[in-house]
Amino acid sequence: MQLFDPNNPNEKKKFIAAAVLGLVAIVVLGYVFFGGNSKKPANNRPVVTLASPTPAKIGNGLPPKDETDLSLYRPVVFNGTVPAVSEPDRNIFAYYIPPPPTPTPTKPIPTPTPTPTPPMVASSLNPANVYARTADFNLQVMGDKFTPAVHITIDGRDQPTRFVNAQQVTTTVPAAMISNPGTRQIIVRNNDGSLYSNTIVLNVTPSPDPNTSYAYVGVIVKPRGNDTAVLQDKSSKELMNVRRGDPIGGRFQVRSISDREIVVIDTTLKISWKIPFSADSSSIPGSRPSIRTSDDEP
Repeated sequence: MQLFDPNNPNEKKKFIAAAVLGLVAIVVLGYVFFGGNSKKPANNRPVVTLASPTPAKIGNGLPPKDETDLSLYRPVVFNGTVPAVSEPDRNIFAYYIPPPPTPTPTKPIPTPTPTPTPPMVASSLNPANVYARTADFNLQVMGDKFTPAVHITIDGRDQPTRFVNAQQVTTTVPAAMISNPGTRQIIVRNNDGSLYSNTIVLNVTPSPDPNTSYAYVGVIVKPRGNDTAVLQDKSSKELMNVRRGDPIGGRFQVRSISDREIVVIDTTLKISWKIPFSADSSSIPGSRPSIRTSDDEP
C-alpha cells in the first residue's frame, strides 16, 4: 500500500499544501524563539535614558553645587492684600446704596467793618442846584474842620480852591463841567487823602427849552427887513406873531429870524436856543407857508 500516489493530482495538491504549512510553522517558531531578542527596534533609534535633574543643574547656567547649599533656595515674599471673606448669609442681589452726601458747611458771613467817620464834615453847598449849559459860577462848600491844605474835588477832579475859614472853602466851577444834566459828587480833601470829608451832591438840572413849548410854523418877510415869525403854542395850539426883540413867554427874547430857524435867548440864564422851522399839520396844511413880500397894511 502506497502513502503517496504521484499520478493522482489530488494527492499532489495535498502533499504541497502540507509542505507549505510545515515550512510556515518552522519559520514562526524560529522567529519566536530566536529572532525576537536578537533584532533591534524597527525605528533603529537608540533608547536614551533621562536622568532626574538636580537643583544645581536647573539654575541659570551655574556649575553644580553641593546639594546642602541653601543659598539656591530663596523665600517667596507676597505683598498682595488678602481679600476679605464674604459675609455669611449675604444677599447677592442687593446693590450698593451710597451714603447721603455730607452737607457743605455754611460759610460764615464776615462781620461788616464799620465805615470810619471822615475827619472833616461837608454839610451844604451854595448853590446846591444849577442849570445845565450855564456859565462859570462860584461854588461854596460849608462844613467844619477845613484846613488851608484841602481842596474841592468834583467827580474826582481837583479844583483850584480858596480857603476862607475852618467852616468854608470856595472854588470856581467851569461851564464845561455842567454842560449836561445830572449830579456831581463833591468832596473836600487834601493831597495825600489823610484828610477828607463826606460826599455831598451838586444837582445839575436841565435848562428850560423853548422847543418844548413853541413850534416855528411860518414866516412873513417884510420889504424893510423886519420879518415876522409865526409861532404856535404846543399846549393851546394858538398862533402868535413875533419880531426881533419881542419877548416869548416872559422868559425868552427873539434875537434873529430866518426861513429855517429863529434864535431866542433865555434872559435869565443867558442861554441861546434855536427853534427850527417845522410845519404843524393841525394849524397849517402840510406845505410850507408862503413867503410874503409886502405888508398887509395899506
